[in-house]
Amino acid sequence: MVYGDLQFFDIIIFAAIAVFIIYRLRSVLGKRTGFQKNINQQEFVKKDTKPQEDKIPQLTENEKKLEIVYMSVGSFDHKVFLEGAKKAFEIIITAFNKGDKKTLNNLVSKDVYAAFEAAIDSGSNNPDSQFYSLVVDGIEDAKVENGKITIAVNFTSEQILDDNEEKILKNKDTWVFEKLESSTEPSWTLVST
Repeated sequence: MVYGDLQFFDIIIFAAIAVFIIYRLRSVLGKRTGFQKNINQQEFVKKDTKPQEDKIPQLTENEKKLEIVYMSVGSFDHKVFLEGAKKAFEIIITAFNKGDKKTLNNLVSKDVYAAFEAAIDSGSNNPDSQFYSLVVDGIEDAKVENGKITIAVNFTSEQILDDNEEKILKNKDTWVFEKLESSTEPSWTLVST
């Protein structure tokens, strides 16, 4: 009889575990009360026919001209563009100073490349100069015309000449970058200096 009593306790323990599991599942998943929407019913929602307004972020005073680009190109991000422009400026000037025509050819237009190539060939570049600082002063102009985005950026750069920290050359430049409006590539082309 002892063995029969143990079976009874086993059934009670398993029943208690089952009740506990059902209770926990119901508290986590909830229960259907009849007021929920039938998931088989399809709802027809009227879609907005007017285009969503592109949000123009807060721009500093010297970046206000970029509003025209934001209004025309929904995926434009001025922070990404300006960081890329700074990197491009450094890469292009460093390549020019070192006489690296291959790097220049990939980043600039044919006209700008011809001007850089002529300057390199005449020895106007200085292979011993290096960047000291670079600041974006602002946006000179920005426009979207004929399927192209064109942005002119003002830079102030300082370069150390001949590895001598007492010889610092300060330049103010306006560079014009261009990109097709339909392009999904992050790269821009330098079309004017």
